[in-house]
Amino acid sequence: MFGNILTGLVALIHCYIVYVEMVLWDTPRGHKAFNLKPDFASASKVLAANQGLYNGFLATGLIWGLYRGTGGFQIKMFFLLCVAVAGLYGGATVGRKILFVQTLPAVLAIIALWLGR
Repeated sequence: MFGNILTGLVALIHCYIVYVEMVLWDTPRGHKAFNLKPDFASASKVLAANQGLYNGFLATGLIWGLYRGTGGFQIKMFFLLCVAVAGLYGGATVGRKILFVQTLPAVLAIIALWLGR
């Protein structure tokens, strides 16, 4: 139960990331969320939308796993592992904040799902 709640939270975080990357990237709110300069945001808008799409796939996979209930354990684990690995890479290449926003919630959900099995 608690693992599903955390998985849902990770899915919601990724839905928000999709929205920021695909819709708000080149706005003051997007600039603040990702610490962007306006000229860089404008030049990278298409790349950010593509990145947002991939985050949307992660959110969709997590929601699919939740929808499957107990039969979705492996689906949830796979997509949570993908989120955790993506967060580790982002934390190493972009900034440590990603470790707390993406990796930590995914790892906590993995642990909770595993313990609740």
